[in-house]
Amino acid sequence: MGIIVQKFGGTSVGSAERILHVADRVIQEMENGNQVVVVVSAMGKSTDQLVELANQITSKPSKREMDMLLATGEQVTISLLTMALQNKGYDAISFTGWQAGIETEEQHSNARITNINPAKIKAELDKGRIVVVAGFQGASSAGQITTLGRGGSDTTAVAIAASLNADKCDIYTDVTGVFTTDPRVVKEARKLEAISYDEMLELANLGAGVLHPRAVEFAKNYQIPLEVRSSMEDERGTIVEEETSMEQNLVVKGIAFEDQVTKVSVLGLPNELTTLSTIFTTLANHNLNVDIIIQSTTNDKKISISFSIKTSDLDDTLKILEQHKSSLGYEHIEYETGLAKVSIVGSGMVSNPGVAANMFEVLAEQGIDVKMVSTSEIKVSTVISGEQMVTAVEALHSSFELSKEPLNV
Repeated sequence: MGIIVQKFGGTSVGSAERILHVADRVIQEMENGNQVVVVVSAMGKSTDQLVELANQITSKPSKREMDMLLATGEQVTISLLTMALQNKGYDAISFTGWQAGIETEEQHSNARITNINPAKIKAELDKGRIVVVAGFQGASSAGQITTLGRGGSDTTAVAIAASLNADKCDIYTDVTGVFTTDPRVVKEARKLEAISYDEMLELANLGAGVLHPRAVEFAKNYQIPLEVRSSMEDERGTIVEEETSMEQNLVVKGIAFEDQVTKVSVLGLPNELTTLSTIFTTLANHNLNVDIIIQSTTNDKKISISFSIKTSDLDDTLKILEQHKSSLGYEHIEYETGLAKVSIVGSGMVSNPGVAANMFEVLAEQGIDVKMVSTSEIKVSTVISGEQMVTAVEALHSSFELSKEPLNV
């Protein structure tokens, strides 16, 4: 008998009918002879509805009270799913995040898990019960209810799996696995049988929304095998693990993309050793994340720094830079909106020179101007015009032949 952690997202538990279907999937795993822990999200759009209710009360709700409010969404789901399991003749018990022993930072709306005490979960599993846990939430050492931010239920599931030394963590979602790219954009996109933690982490960070990066980090750190599966269709999904025995012959595994990217250029900065650290520390102190960074030196020995940000952060970025203009010492700022980031990812790129060159050649053939570039051992990211994003993704997917089934190795 092994321990299996299952996570079901909001779409999967979006109605009473779907909750009953989830109960059947949980029972199937129980009947396979495993101990089962189930982590669930709030039903469908209920979190959005709670946020809207708060906005009807005040335009500036406190983060503490928002956590109190939003944590109720998952509590509805755990109670209903537990009722469904009990009604089908199976012993089950529901736990909120804090009842399940999830401890977090003293930070509201985007807390990180610091520790999990799985004693209560283990005790219930030993009684033969199915344990249903609310995702997305925990409590600080001071007893304050906290939420984990976007992707929090994924992170909860993997963290619980790690604390229990589980055999596997299954992430059930509205897609059948991890694809070479978004199948809604490229019809020829193919489901991958397996992908490594590092490749999945890059794809997640670069815009692929199947798994949250924090969940993948947890899985990698604690060597918990993940499987991304469909909650509606009974078929194998995509295994995420350290070393994949399948699809090793693919140089590029997937293409990630995201729009609403803006390029900001800070011009005429003093050419000093501390310039880079000063400007990015200033932005970081205001929780503004930058992505691709390019530095250049002009003829008058001044330097210019360009970086990409989410377009939603543009106003705050410009405001902070303006407030610190005298200390930063720049001359002026330029920015370009309407951009997108397109990235190729694959561990095979390490041992295959020329992959980046191939990417740039494909983009050039499509008449796509590359504005910024960032590389690592297993990815190449480019910033291009947002209007050309889909064209770039389709061309790269075709060029790297990602729709073809891999050879058996």
